[in-house]
Amino acid sequence: MDVKTSQGEDVSAHEAVEHRISSELDELSCDLMGAALDRLAEGSDVNVLLVVADIGGTVVNFEFSDDGKETCLSGARDKVRSLVRAKGDGSLELGAPRCYALCYEGAIEDDAGVFADALITEFGERGHPAYSAYSLFDGRGAGEGFAWTDPAPAGEVESLL
Repeated sequence: MDVKTSQGEDVSAHEAVEHRISSELDELSCDLMGAALDRLAEGSDVNVLLVVADIGGTVVNFEFSDDGKETCLSGARDKVRSLVRAKGDGSLELGAPRCYALCYEGAIEDDAGVFADALITEFGERGHPAYSAYSLFDGRGAGEGFAWTDPAPAGEVESLL
């Protein structure tokens, strides 16, 4: 899919998202997605993973796994919102959140109506739109035989900041 930049240039949707996020958020979300893909290759559950960074560079990881996927996903989103309201968490030495990324397993439907396993990531940064992306995968637990696609943009989502 091609989109137009504010200067009228055609770029891919992935390139458009890359131009709108900081290198710090890109690294945060890519590291999270990489850790989740490693878990899938090992055959482990991903659950719902969340990473939050403050303006000082402190990064805190959370994992939500005690309920169903939708409840865990809601819990992760609520955690970001509560950290924003509280301006961080002193017990974790985390200041007010600057950016976040969360990751979970899901499925993506293709044009033929067939669903494929996907790792879905949502990421956002204070003062900017939030986005989602996905990477299709196959071969859970296959180690070196595990395969995945490069992340593809899935569109803008509600910012939790």
